[in-house]
Amino acid sequence: MKIALAQINYHTGNFDDNTQQILAHISAAKIEKADLIVFAELAITGYPPRDFLEFEHFLQLSDDAIHTIAKAAHGLAVIVGAPARNLSGEGKPLFNAAYFLEHGEVKQVIAKTLLPTYDVFDEYRYFEPATANALVQFQGKKLAITICEDLWNVGHHAKYKRNPLQEIGAEQADLIINIAASPFSVGQDAERNYVLGETANTYQKPLLYVNHVGAQTELVFDGASTARNAQGEVVLQLPNFEPALGFVHFDAGELKAASDFAIRQPPVAMQLIHDALVLGIRDYFRKLGFKKAIIGLSGGIDSALVTVLAARALGSENVHTLLMPSRYSSNHSVDDSVALVTKLGMSYEIVPIEKVFTAYEDTLRSAFTGTKPDITEENLQSRIRGMLLMAHTNKFGSILLNTSNKSELAVGYGTLYGDMCGGLSVIGDLYKTEVFALCDFINRQEEVIPINILTKPPSAELRPDQKDSDSLPEYQILDRLLFHYIEERQAPAAIRAMGYDEALVNKVMRLVNINEYKRHQTPPILRVSNKAFGMGRRLPIVARYLN
Repeated sequence: MKIALAQINYHTGNFDDNTQQILAHISAAKIEKADLIVFAELAITGYPPRDFLEFEHFLQLSDDAIHTIAKAAHGLAVIVGAPARNLSGEGKPLFNAAYFLEHGEVKQVIAKTLLPTYDVFDEYRYFEPATANALVQFQGKKLAITICEDLWNVGHHAKYKRNPLQEIGAEQADLIINIAASPFSVGQDAERNYVLGETANTYQKPLLYVNHVGAQTELVFDGASTARNAQGEVVLQLPNFEPALGFVHFDAGELKAASDFAIRQPPVAMQLIHDALVLGIRDYFRKLGFKKAIIGLSGGIDSALVTVLAARALGSENVHTLLMPSRYSSNHSVDDSVALVTKLGMSYEIVPIEKVFTAYEDTLRSAFTGTKPDITEENLQSRIRGMLLMAHTNKFGSILLNTSNKSELAVGYGTLYGDMCGGLSVIGDLYKTEVFALCDFINRQEEVIPINILTKPPSAELRPDQKDSDSLPEYQILDRLLFHYIEERQAPAAIRAMGYDEALVNKVMRLVNINEYKRHQTPPILRVSNKAFGMGRRLPIVARYLN
């Protein structure tokens, strides 16, 4: 038996494109004389479809696509993910399902049993868990078809009472197949490799795993679809962050690669983060129908990194930068920015904000009589820059890329409607220390980002001689504190027990909590960690906890 693994970049709600891609891969698999082709979880709709699943018309288009694809299932069988109707009259109206198509019709529908409701996942909002499933018979073989989370209840990942593989009789299966929508985060590849290897080895069955690739708003899917033998060893590995079509032979209970994708060492974390962010930017623009980006370039490391990533994602010719110096900007901030964009070959404008800032000061002078300049005047400069950038997006049909990092977003070190505005937050899930590490990675072979940008002390340059360290702890300390609280959800007492100063811990925890309202107004943040700000971290704005 020859089996094709189709790793495709789907587009949520774009039924025509998703269906055409699936049909094209079926045709390609037929040319290669495949007997079976496997597509990802909710391939028809894209993942996650979210509240589109509440629209009857959306569901009808999904049903229509399944029937169109079923007609192409002659000469080979198809496994593809899509919503299925729950006709029992009890529970949620839909199942998250895998359709088994053969001889031009739907032969079997396998529902997902374990519905994740943590972090970025909210599947129980829409789907009913499977009540019963069975093995699929194909060419004299028994296939245990599962959907994403159904495979993760193994080893130290076991967190459900039910075990779908046991329920469908995987012990009697010849082959385990898992269709998935597993988004990327740092460390996820190692966890996934453990789960896949442990599952195959536990049941002593070969295993196929097919994942999405591409970005859907803030989620980035890395692909990495794979085939494992019964001992859990990799037989075939499709690439990270690229669409691919791979083939395996399944004979006498053994899987053997029938494609020339090399089995490689896992990429280093910074390579994965780099590739995820580039793909995230590219797909955000492509799937929304935009080509042009604009960035406010300050001469600092954050905007420099976003500029490089945007150039690699969209092409330098599609990225325009505004340099907006104020009376507090250093000369080297402009010079460093010009050096960067010149090296990258992109367009730029220098638009000083002094006249606008002075006009605002004059306009507000009577209202502010008797007060001293403070953070209000600092924020005015940031908001003037935000206004100029948004004016460019309106006039020229571009998207503003936000340049705030995770450290700043965590403690509220940013200005609403100023440097926090934009259509997409590129590095909002990277702590400042990770920003430096990614820049070093980019510069590992040649100086892409001018070294002066990397070595000067971080500063917002909104008042004389300002440095970030005037208001915040050094980032090496701050980021560790934030990681313990945000990613690890450690209590203040536990963090203090690690040796951190009590007053500093209390200050940082309070800043994180009181600035939740700001984070609710940020652009979508490309997710690369296992706890990003946004849909995966849902905290109340009006609350009193550690503040």
